[in-house]
Amino acid sequence: MAASPGPAGVGGAGAVYGSGPLGFALDSGLEIKTRSVEQTLLPLVSQITTLINHKDNTKKSDKTLQAIQRVGQAVNLAVGRFVKVGEAIANENWDLKEEINIACIEAKQAGETIAALTDITNLNHLESDGQITIFTDKTGVIKAARLLLSSVTKVLLLADRVVIKQIITSRNKVLATMERLEKVNSFQEFVQIFSQFGNEMVEFAHLSGDRQNDLKDEKKKAKMAAARAVLEKCTMMLLTASKTCLRHPNCESAHKNKEGVFDRMKVALDKVIEIVTDCKPNGETDISSVSIFTGIKEFKMNIEALRENLYFQSKENLSVTLEVILERTEDFTDSAYTSHEHRERILELSTQARMELQQLISVWIQAQSKKTKSIAEELELSILKISHSLNELKKQLHSTATQLAADLLKYHADHVVLKALKLTGVEGNLEALAEYACKLSEQKEQLVETCRLLRHISGTEPMEITCIHAEETFQVTGQQIISAAETLTLHPSSKIAKENLDVFCEAWESQISDMSTLLREISDVFEGRRGEKYGYLSLPKPMKNNANLKSLKPDKPDSEEQAKIAKLGLKLGLLTSDADCEIEKWEDQENEIVQYGRNMSSMAYSLYLFTRGEGPLKTSQDLIHQLEVFAAEGLKLTSSVQAFSKQLKDDDKLMLLLEINKLIPLCHQLQTVTKTSLQNKVFLKVDKCITKTRSMMALLVQLLSLCYKLLKKLQMENNGWVSVTNKDSMDGKI
Repeated sequence: MAASPGPAGVGGAGAVYGSGPLGFALDSGLEIKTRSVEQTLLPLVSQITTLINHKDNTKKSDKTLQAIQRVGQAVNLAVGRFVKVGEAIANENWDLKEEINIACIEAKQAGETIAALTDITNLNHLESDGQITIFTDKTGVIKAARLLLSSVTKVLLLADRVVIKQIITSRNKVLATMERLEKVNSFQEFVQIFSQFGNEMVEFAHLSGDRQNDLKDEKKKAKMAAARAVLEKCTMMLLTASKTCLRHPNCESAHKNKEGVFDRMKVALDKVIEIVTDCKPNGETDISSVSIFTGIKEFKMNIEALRENLYFQSKENLSVTLEVILERTEDFTDSAYTSHEHRERILELSTQARMELQQLISVWIQAQSKKTKSIAEELELSILKISHSLNELKKQLHSTATQLAADLLKYHADHVVLKALKLTGVEGNLEALAEYACKLSEQKEQLVETCRLLRHISGTEPMEITCIHAEETFQVTGQQIISAAETLTLHPSSKIAKENLDVFCEAWESQISDMSTLLREISDVFEGRRGEKYGYLSLPKPMKNNANLKSLKPDKPDSEEQAKIAKLGLKLGLLTSDADCEIEKWEDQENEIVQYGRNMSSMAYSLYLFTRGEGPLKTSQDLIHQLEVFAAEGLKLTSSVQAFSKQLKDDDKLMLLLEINKLIPLCHQLQTVTKTSLQNKVFLKVDKCITKTRSMMALLVQLLSLCYKLLKKLQMENNGWVSVTNKDSMDGKI
C-alpha cells in the first residue's frame, strides 16, 4: 500500500516512537508477508482474466502461448506462497484455523487448475500455418480464477481479523503497563517498568503503522497518523514528567503535568482502536462540523445540478444550506485577529451571495413553468453569478486565514516567551512566571483560533484532520508548558524539572514548525500545486531531547563501505537522469504514469545525494522512511500502468503486464527489507535497499519507454481509424 506521508505535522506510518532503545525496527511478520503475496497474486489473476477475454476463434502465436504458460505457473507459485502464510496464520490462531485451512485448500486447488489449463504441453491441434489454437477449456479457467479470488478474499478477511486482534491486544498491554507506571513510587521500579513499556510501544507503533499503510480512506489514514504522532511525542513527555513527579512527589503542578500526558496518550490509544475497528465507543457519532470550503463545494454541486434537473431539491433546502455556510464565516468576522478590511469584505461577499441566491430562486421558479430558451439562459447566468460570488468568498477567506497564520508564525518564530519561561524557572521568579504564563496563554489562544480558521479553508479532509490535530496540540501543550514551568520555578535547582520543561517546549516548537508546513500545503492545494514539493519529503522529525535515553549514533561506515555505497549511488544517479529523459518525451506531463515516475525519480535522486552526504536525508532512519515511500509510489505506478494496459490489444497488453510483474515483487521486497531488523548491521541494510532501488529504477526507465511507445501506437491507431471514418463520410457525401 501507499505509504503516503501523513499530513503536515503528523508522522508517517514508518515513524517509530522515540529513539535509542525504542528506535529499533521490527519485522511486521505474517501481515506483511500476506499483503506482499496478495499484491503479487491478484495482478496475476487479473492477467489470467485478460488472457481468456478473447474471441473463441482467435489464434495465438507460440510466443504468446509460452507467455500464457509462464503466467499460469506464476499464479500457481504465488498461490503456494500465499497458502503457506495462510497456514502459518491458522496454526497461530486456533479459533480461525478450520476456516482459514478450508480457504487455503480451495486456493491451492484453483492455482493448480490454472497452471494445468495454461500448460501448452497439454495443447495440441497444431495448425498448418505453424500456430496453435488457444486452450479450449476457457470455462474451466474462468471457474478456477473465480474460486481463487473467492478463497484468497476469505483468507485475507480472516487474516484481517487476526491483525485487528493483535492491535487490540497490543493496546491493552500498553494500557496495563501505563497503569503500573502511574502508580509507581520508586525510581528503580519506574526504570524497569518503563523499559517494558518502551518495548510494548514499539510493537504497537509497528502494528498501527502497518495498519495505517493499509487504510484506503484518506480521512481515516490522517486520523491514524495524528493519533500515532501524539503517542510518539508523548512517550518522551511521559518519561520526563514521571521522573519529575518521582523527584518532587509533593508538587501539585508536577502531578498535573504528568496526568495531562497520561490522559492524552489514553485518548490517542482509544482513537487508534476506534479507527481499526471502525466503531466509536458507546455508539457516539462524529459531531465535527463541515468546513466552509467543503460546504461551498457541496452547495455549488447542488446548484449546478439544476442544469439537468429543475426538481432536484427544494428552494428552502438551498437557502438553509447557504445560511449554514455564511453562519460559519462568523468564525472569521467575529475573530479579534481579523483586520477591519478583511471583515468588511467577507460581510460584503456574504450579502452578495444571499442576493444572488434569491435571484437564482426567482429564475428557477420561472424555469419550472416556462421551458423557453431565454429562461434557460437566464438560469445558467444566475448559476454562474452565484458560483462566482462564492469563489470570491473562498479567495477572501483563504487570504484572511493564511495572512493571519503567516503573520503569527513570523511573530513567534524566535520563541521569546518560551525562553523567558525557562529563565524565570531557573531563577525561581514566581511573579515573572505569572506574567509569561499569561503571555503564553494568549499566544496559545491565537494559535488555536488560527488553526480553526485554517481548517475552514484547508481544502481536503486529511488536512482538516491535521488542523484539528494542531489545534488540540496547542491547547494541551500550552497548559502543560505552564505546569512544567511552575514546577521548575518552585524547584529552580532541579535538573529533571528543567529537562521536563525543555521537552514540552520542544514539542511546542515542533508544532509551530509543522504549522508552517501545513500553511504551505494549504496554499499549494488552493493554487492547484498539490503534492509537487512536499509529499514524498515529509520525513518524521525526531525529538531533539533524548531525556537520558541512549541517542542514535550517526552511521559511520568504513572507507571500503563508503566506496561501495558511493558506487551504488552513482549508478542510481545515472538512472534518475535516464528516467527524466524518458519523462520529458511525454507530451501530457499530467499523465498519472508520468507523475508517479517523476516522483520516483525525484526520490531516487535524494537517495543518490544521501550517498554523497548531501541533500535532505541526514540519517539512515531518514533513508529508510524515504525508501518506504518510494516502494509505495512504485506500487501506485504499477496500478496506473495496469489501468493503461486495458486500452491495449492482447499482445501489447501481455508484454506490458509481464514488465509490471517484474516491478511489483521488487516493491514488496524493498518494503520487507526496510522493515527487517538487522540490529547493528546498518551498512548491510542500506546496501540492500539501494541495490533494490537501483533495480527498480532500471525497470522504471524500461516501463516509461515501453508505455510511451505503446501510447503513441494507440494514438496512431485511433487517429487512423478516425481518418478512415472521416474519409468514408466524405465519400458518402460526394
